[in-house]
Amino acid sequence: MTDFFMVNGFTVFAIAFVVVGLPVILGIGLEIFKTWLRHKERLATTLNEQAALNAAKNDRLEERIRVLERIVTDRGTSLADQIEDLRDPAPAKSPLN
Repeated sequence: MTDFFMVNGFTVFAIAFVVVGLPVILGIGLEIFKTWLRHKERLATTLNEQAALNAAKNDRLEERIRVLERIVTDRGTSLADQIEDLRDPAPAKSPLN
């Protein structure tokens, strides 16, 4: 019976590792994984919100482009004339006296 309790140092280390070390390592690893998972979920939420904002901005820009295209196609030649009319004319030279 005394032979059963006679174990070498490696066996004691292995038992201690399985009983104490392994649960501690797995517990810490689980907490690290949970933290990483929460971070990924927050990141996904942020990216989804940003995508929604970009989609709304894209819709507004597309509407503005449609308006500009309509202006250009409806008043093509007169628009160029109106732009030229808006340019500042060269200042007239006035006499110094």
